[in-house]
This record gives sequence, C-alpha cells and structure tokens, in this order.
Amino acid sequence: MKARLVADAKDAGFDVVGVARPDAVPEAASRLRRFLFDGFHGTMAWMVTTEERRARPRTLWPAARSVIMLGLNYGPDTDPLETLGKKDRGTISVYARNRDYHDLIKGRLKQVAGRFAAHSGADVKVFVDTAPLMEKPLAAAAGIGWQGKHTNLVSRDFGSWLFLGAILTDLELPADEPETDHCGSCRACLDICPTDAFPAPYRLDARRCISYLTIEHKGPIPKAFREAIGNRIYGCDDCLAVCPWNKYARTTREAKLKAREDLENPALSDLAQLDDAGFRARFSGSPIKRIGRDRFLRNVLIALGNSGDTSAAKLVATHLDDPSNLVRGAAVWALARLDPERAGIERNARLAGETDPSVREEWHALG
Repeated sequence: MKARLVADAKDAGFDVVGVARPDAVPEAASRLRRFLFDGFHGTMAWMVTTEERRARPRTLWPAARSVIMLGLNYGPDTDPLETLGKKDRGTISVYARNRDYHDLIKGRLKQVAGRFAAHSGADVKVFVDTAPLMEKPLAAAAGIGWQGKHTNLVSRDFGSWLFLGAILTDLELPADEPETDHCGSCRACLDICPTDAFPAPYRLDARRCISYLTIEHKGPIPKAFREAIGNRIYGCDDCLAVCPWNKYARTTREAKLKAREDLENPALSDLAQLDDAGFRARFSGSPIKRIGRDRFLRNVLIALGNSGDTSAAKLVATHLDDPSNLVRGAAVWALARLDPERAGIERNARLAGETDPSVREEWHALG
C-alpha cells in the first residue's frame, strides 16, 4: 500500500514522500509554546489561538494514525540573491514568482489522497500550510529533511527549496526513519540575515524577519528595518539561497513552477503606479495578491526610498495624497530619502491637514 502511495505521489508531481506518526515530534508543543511566550510571532495572533491544534496533529483529527508528508521542489533556475544589487527593481521571494503554491499543492494532494483512499478504503484529510499543522517538524520526522538553523526544512536532495503538504489518514502505515541534522558548524543562513532575525541557531524572531515584515505585518514597517529591507518587496530568500545544501538541489522541472518574467525583477517605478484594479490584475493567481495593494505599495515605496534613484522622487510624491495611511506614511519616508528638500516643503504644506497619527509621526521624524 505504501509503495503504491509513493508511486501515485510521484506521478502527481511530488518529488519526495515520507510517513511519520502523528505523535512523532513530542517536543513540538514546548518549542511552539516558547516561541509564543517570547513574542516571536509578532502580530500573528492566529498562532496563539491555534496553538493546541498546531502542536498536536491528533487534536485536528483524533482518528489520525499516520501523517503522509509530501515535498515539491521549487528550486530556482538562477541565484535569487543576484537581483538584490539592482536597486531600481524589486526582489520577490522565489516561491511567489508564479501561481499561488497553496492552490498548486492542494490540487495535487487531493489527487494523491483520493487515489489512496480508493485503494485502501481509509479516511483521509488534506492539509496545506494554511491549516494549523507543523509541517516542517513532521517532514523531518518523516525523513524528508531536517530543520536547519534558519528553521526551514533542508533536504540533501533539494536544499532549502521544498513546498510541503500533508495527508492525514486513519490507516497505520510503516513510518520512515527521521532525517538527522546535517548543518554542522555552518552559520551561513544566520550570518546573512539583513535584520538579525535569528537570536540563536534554530530560533527565529519573526518580528525582525523581512518575510514577516513585508507579508504578514499590517502596519508601517518599523524604522529600524527599512534600510535593511533594500529592494525586497515581498518576502526574503537570503537565508534559503545561501544554504550550502542547495548545490545538490535540482532546478524546477515544470513550467508551472518557473518564475513569470514580469515577476523576476520588476521595475519599482512600474509597480509604484498600480492602483487597486491594476494590482489585482497584475497579481491574479499570485500569493502576492493576498496582502492587498496598500501593503504591497508600502513595500515598493520603502524599496524606492532605498534605491538612491533621485529621479523617482516625483513619483513617490504622488503617493502623499494616497487614501491609504500605510502608503502615505511610506511615501513620506521614501521622499525624505530621495529628496530631503522637497520632503521639507511637502511637510510644511501637509502636516497640519494630516489626521492619521502614524503619518503625522513620519512627518515629524523629518525634524
């Protein structure tokens, strides 16, 4: 039965399959509790409300006897760090350069789970990372890889580039041997982090992570991290891309996983002109769409402020009247970086009429 499951998974496009017991990671609960106690989850309150279910898979489904973990390789064809030097262009995380992987994975998981249920008569439930399941520890327990010092899964065959999905079943399958940690003394992922988001190996403070700041965080980007963000407008791949195990990773094989040309290194000046309709059209089917135009424009304006391109000051200034306070505040900061004199003039003209406290704070910060 397990051999047929693996064959069906490979036929559906998955690159690796492993099986773990639902209780294979007993330490997951205490690790999660410490993460939340330290406040490392930032504003992701849903992690607190789903703590019990997240830490124990059988809380999600008491009948579960096996967790089938599946991985899909999304390794990039080029070095994702190369775009960081092109300051007038935006860098988008590799996983978001094409269609939303949640949709891609879920469809395939349902296909594999359906075949498995038909062959075995077992009940199944499908989970992608939108459900409260700790995929990375379970994937390590299933032998797919290990959680590296950057807290992401690392595979000897695919480096740090695996999408994960899970199928829970009430059928007891032979469990695989867990993978051991092969990070050794390497600190590459820790040392490259632009915002020092790793207080210690294997620990991540999301509040300092660029992926969190540009995607999950709904308010203004904290000033302490704006310059370090550079031109990263959605996510950050630095700690993934620098992993030495990537040299063994195969590049993507499917067109569905290859980057769209317009998302590989888009011009910041083009993105800064998107209205809501333009944003929705540009990112239709992309995970970027879920953060909305305002948060995305916030990120783009921060990147423009870091670009050093003084000719972009005029474009940035057009956002000083944006309906979104999130966009207006980012525009103030970016304009002050690109054209301090104009920022001072605009401050004198606009501060008195600004009602939002966060935007007023940005104007006051100009001195």
